[in-house]
Amino acid sequence: MPTDTHIWNFFKAGGAVQVDFKSGADIANLDKLDQKLWTALSCPATGLRFDAGTLSALDTDKDGRIRAPEVLAAVAWLKARLVSLDSILAASNTLPLSSFNTATEEGKALLTAVKEVLKSLGKADAQEISLADAIDAENAFSATAFNGDGIVPPESVAQDAALSATLADILAATGPVTDAGGKEGVDQAHADAFFAAVAARLAWLESAKQDAAVLPLGDGTAKAAAAAAKVAAKVDDYFTRCELAAFDSRYEEKLNGKESDLDKLSDLLLASGTAELETLPIAKVAANRPLPLDSDLNPYWIAAVAALKADAVVPLLGDRATLTRADWAALKAKLAPFAAWQGSEAGKEAAALSAERLAELAKPEAKKAVDAAIAKDLETAPQRALLQDVDKVLRLNANLLTLLKNYVNMGQLYNPELSPIFRVGSLYIDARVCNLCFEVADVGAFAPLAEASKCHLAYCTLKRPGTGATRTICAAVTAGFAQTLWVGRNGVFYDLDGQDWEAVITKIDEHAISLKEAFWAPWQKIAKMISEQINKLLNARNEAVLAKSTTNIAAASDVATGATPPKKMDGAALASSVAAIGIAVGLLGSAVGGLVSTVSKIAIWKSCLGVLAVILVVSLPSVLITWFKLRGRDLAPILNAGGWAINRRLGFSLKLGRLWTKEAKLPPKSKLTLTDPFADKHTGRNVAIILLILAAVGGGLFYRYRQQKWPFGACRSCCAEPQQEQPAQPEAPAPPAAPAAPAGN
Repeated sequence: MPTDTHIWNFFKAGGAVQVDFKSGADIANLDKLDQKLWTALSCPATGLRFDAGTLSALDTDKDGRIRAPEVLAAVAWLKARLVSLDSILAASNTLPLSSFNTATEEGKALLTAVKEVLKSLGKADAQEISLADAIDAENAFSATAFNGDGIVPPESVAQDAALSATLADILAATGPVTDAGGKEGVDQAHADAFFAAVAARLAWLESAKQDAAVLPLGDGTAKAAAAAAKVAAKVDDYFTRCELAAFDSRYEEKLNGKESDLDKLSDLLLASGTAELETLPIAKVAANRPLPLDSDLNPYWIAAVAALKADAVVPLLGDRATLTRADWAALKAKLAPFAAWQGSEAGKEAAALSAERLAELAKPEAKKAVDAAIAKDLETAPQRALLQDVDKVLRLNANLLTLLKNYVNMGQLYNPELSPIFRVGSLYIDARVCNLCFEVADVGAFAPLAEASKCHLAYCTLKRPGTGATRTICAAVTAGFAQTLWVGRNGVFYDLDGQDWEAVITKIDEHAISLKEAFWAPWQKIAKMISEQINKLLNARNEAVLAKSTTNIAAASDVATGATPPKKMDGAALASSVAAIGIAVGLLGSAVGGLVSTVSKIAIWKSCLGVLAVILVVSLPSVLITWFKLRGRDLAPILNAGGWAINRRLGFSLKLGRLWTKEAKLPPKSKLTLTDPFADKHTGRNVAIILLILAAVGGGLFYRYRQQKWPFGACRSCCAEPQQEQPAQPEAPAPPAAPAAPAGN
């Protein structure tokens, strides 16, 4: 395998190294770049903000996808026709004639076609051609009678009335095909199908003439069969009811209709076409009674029975006033071959044509004329192909670089000043704009795949005011807070054409959005917990007060009625309650006093560091966890859900996320008045809070004083409580004196 000597340029974006296109040589050597380094290997050919003509030129197999081999084939096609691919980097709609490579047959032929185009437009001396020139020339050629697309409109052969009429019949029978000029015409496939249907139709009609049983009334057989078919179910029902009445006379009255149905009819304004009459028997049911054809009929079915008699009974069975079960069976038998033949109908596409017209179209001359017209149109196909090549080279020259920067690399995605071709617009909601929005065809299929992106995604249903048009998008929310977005919230979406759509969130895939949100999340949980505990305390206190009030009211009622009042709290219980309250106040004061004493001994800068340490201990774990989550965000699964074959991870930084989703900010040099004239006044609340703080601090200091821990020694000696005197201990008794010695010893 030959060694690739081309020197490539790469850049890093989204955490991945991607190839850069600095010269036409980079594009010309694209087939030598390992496809493992490509960002995408396939993408849909529709739903992109990209030139449709270029996508059509790239999608050579017309499968609705742009695959890597098709991109390489387009590059090879350009290399054979242009001197250099440097002009692609300019992304210009014009191309100098000197750009065409006259050293190749393809380049020479394309240059000749370009000169013919310029000549037809009156620009024979021009040294460059534009995409607008190519479009004008192609449109002018498409408007001609024979424009090389193999489709012939009837008006293109108006000078031949017979041929024009035949083409019109084909259009009516098989449906139109639109030619390059926008006219409805006939191509070879539709013509062949039509003439095959004509032949089949004629053969089917001829088969009926060969069997006399098929058309017992000739052309009137179809009318007789239709009349019989219209009443067949009701007549069969009638004879069955009559036979059941003969089997058991008890059924006769019930088989003529329910009493409740008849009661309903009595309240209606009746006519022969009243719908409620349709379900009643076609005639009065009686044992083995024949069907009357002239009288005693359900008004709803009178006209249908009259048609049955005139079109089928009289011609096939003879004139009669009634129809027996045997007569009815004989009538159906006579019409059965026609029904079977009708079920084998062929050439339905030509059913609207008469037998005489079918015979004319079946002549070889008719098809030969149509085939000749289509062949004449195709004679100009090479000229049309050259015009299409001119259009293709100019479109690729103008747009191929854009595709490569959204396919081989994602240069446009990672450039905030540009818009990637899969972006569909901007969603304004919750004081921010989400610029990274994707088209969604099926949320049920899209969402499970996009979930792997770990991005916070908001799915919105869009409605265009005044038109009723609807669509669905998925917006990636990459900055701000998640808690202010919820299902049902409304916003406004602006597509890339500037049209506004009403947007409503219908589904949210929740994921981390920002570090700011992560920092405040623990504090919000703490605040929520404190709020819930306070609410519980207040609710409990409120219930206690209500219970006590109820007890007092009951006691007062008992006193008024002479009942024994409740026993009051005795002195010991009262003293116990007061002591408990004193202990609680003392503990609170001790805690506050201890905090004040401790803080008073610490330097201010150490206190600040302590506060900062507390904040970090609470918020830092949440921030770190969220930081790792944000680093894991990847746009590749979202594009994969939209039909792209993404070959690389498409991560993004926090900075780029803030650019894709921008929060509201005041304009530069704006003036802001902070005073809110409608703000609630909190003077009483603030005074109460200050007094509570002072009371707590004072209680703490007093408690410490009581415990002889006052920090000032001079005050301790004079303010200390006198010590209680201990009772004197009795002196121990003196030991007994020793006995005196006897005298004289």
